[in-house]
Amino acid sequence: MSFAQRRRFLWILFLVGLALLAVAANATTLARMRFDELAKQATAVARLRCLGAESFLERGEIWTETQFEVVERSKGLLPGLITVRTLGGSMGSLHSRIEGVPAFRPGDEAYLFLWGREGEPYRVLGWAQGTFRIARDPRTGMETVTQDSAAVPLFDPQTREFRPGGIRNLPLAIFQLKLRKALEEKTL
Repeated sequence: MSFAQRRRFLWILFLVGLALLAVAANATTLARMRFDELAKQATAVARLRCLGAESFLERGEIWTETQFEVVERSKGLLPGLITVRTLGGSMGSLHSRIEGVPAFRPGDEAYLFLWGREGEPYRVLGWAQGTFRIARDPRTGMETVTQDSAAVPLFDPQTREFRPGGIRNLPLAIFQLKLRKALEEKTL
């Protein structure tokens, strides 16, 4: 192999290595959390309605703070209005989207498993795993719940595989029973 061929080969290896490093640095891997783990670790769980969101730049990252009206409290002491902070958002022509981080629009309703410290905005525990969107059938009025992580591949440490999982189109009443049971088990 000539010097020029070796140099070209090393440059290709270097560029491939840089590309792989960039992909790995931007990848998001979430370890699967069971429903009862979410209930146990959350400082608050509530049915919320999105009122609006505002994005801002902090230390070189775009963050979004979303304001919610508390519709129903299941765990924790929450005021009538709360703020939830998430990574990513839009500011003018800048857009930042992190896989697995929930985003909300005004009017969206969801059960959120929240984590927070006093004096700070809440965070969604487990991102997509702690977000349970509520949909209403326009014909019947029946409400169902779908976990955001139902569409996101999560790493299962027991099987050592990535696979989608989570709650899909569960009737709201059954979800509420499941939630009550998980919260009761936590206190036993």
